[in-house]
Amino acid sequence: MTDALILARAQFAFTIAFHIVFPVFSIGLASYLAVLEGLWLRTRKPVYLDLFNYWMKIFAVAFGAGVVSGLVMSYQIGSNWSVFSDKAGPVVGPLMAYEVMSAFFLEAGFLGVMLFGREKVGDRLHFAATLAVAIGTFASAFWIIAVNSWMQTPAGYGINAQGQFVPLDWMAVIFNPSFPFRLVHMVLAAYLTTALVVGAVGAFHLLKDRAQPAARKMFSMAMWMITLVAPIQILAGDAHGLNTLEHQPAKVMAMEGHYQSHPDGAPLILFGLPDQKAGIVRARIEIPKLSSLILKHDPNAPLAGLDTIPRQNWPYVPIVFWSFRIMVGIGLAIAGLGALTLLARARGKLYDWKPPQWLALGMGPMGFVAVLAGWVTTEVGRQPYTVYGLLRTAHSASPLDAPAVAASLAAFAVVYFTVFGAGLFYLLRLMSQPPHAHETGPGGPSPLRAAGLTPAPGIAPDRLLHPAE
Repeated sequence: MTDALILARAQFAFTIAFHIVFPVFSIGLASYLAVLEGLWLRTRKPVYLDLFNYWMKIFAVAFGAGVVSGLVMSYQIGSNWSVFSDKAGPVVGPLMAYEVMSAFFLEAGFLGVMLFGREKVGDRLHFAATLAVAIGTFASAFWIIAVNSWMQTPAGYGINAQGQFVPLDWMAVIFNPSFPFRLVHMVLAAYLTTALVVGAVGAFHLLKDRAQPAARKMFSMAMWMITLVAPIQILAGDAHGLNTLEHQPAKVMAMEGHYQSHPDGAPLILFGLPDQKAGIVRARIEIPKLSSLILKHDPNAPLAGLDTIPRQNWPYVPIVFWSFRIMVGIGLAIAGLGALTLLARARGKLYDWKPPQWLALGMGPMGFVAVLAGWVTTEVGRQPYTVYGLLRTAHSASPLDAPAVAASLAAFAVVYFTVFGAGLFYLLRLMSQPPHAHETGPGGPSPLRAAGLTPAPGIAPDRLLHPAE
């Protein structure tokens, strides 16, 4: 059973690591598309419509990949975690159903209009469809975070005679103690992740041709987003950490590497080698009393350590310790990128100074790495529970033999690397092409000419593309 449990956890980690990057990207990109189309309707500057059409194709591919990878999650929860499904289903099941019925149907229903309906419904209704898709992606995040937050900080429930969690107060279930902090933190992470991708693509094309209008615009917009949102995310992360200290102290102890209690102020361990068996952090580099200052706003405030908790309830500290530092390190690097591009903007060299562009290009995928590191911190830090403090992971798994779980994990690995590897290659290929302008010019050829079509004399190409204008 132990081997099957480890394999089931590995399978869940593998599949959700593939899945989570697509919704995160979709949430941020849907909002970016809504902003682009709104700016185009307000200003009628072609560059905004060019960027909208460019990123809309990328959004469609990412959205489809997210849907496909999400289907597997339902399958494996039923197959590998049937005990969890039985015990937590009365609470978790309806929340997941709300996500499908409200958020996913909204996204999928209006996606077709956004992709193919401009000439059918007109510009303003098309913008309404784009807004609906953006709202749908946010609503999807709302319900999924509500589910996971309830598993982290359960509230509003009772336990029936069959040992199942049942809802007593849906408002308390949804708006559980950690939900607001986790929702804000996750949505901001989605926006920053998307901004890093957009900025990297803009930097790539700027390095090839710094006069390209669409590349300049997308790079500038992405860097503004990073400059403004990264500091807010740091503050949101701090508030989330204080909330976690209140409701999941063992997770914070693991994040900080505090095996021992510190009655006179706890140090901030910057780096070290956690030894789970010995219960110490070896070769550590630390700043005295800084952890107490951050967590308690008092350098001399006492902080309890894992020595106050039974060892069988400890999370696995080495993973949580390092994943937390990866997430925080990338977050600080993102803030640094924002500050550097703000300096370049102030000097009037945003498009001419290459170091920020190279840095933005290199940091393109770092938002995804930070999201995955944050997810690992959250989920491994919750162990050994699936429902924190109430249902242990070892008691949540299906009674399966290890070879059965191993076979499905191997099949998933082959299919995922093949299918999503091809999808990633296609996305990178789309991003490597510059956005095309509506008319032949610095931004590229007209879509009509790219398709081998030539308008009749006296008819403007834009009239063929947008006859309703």
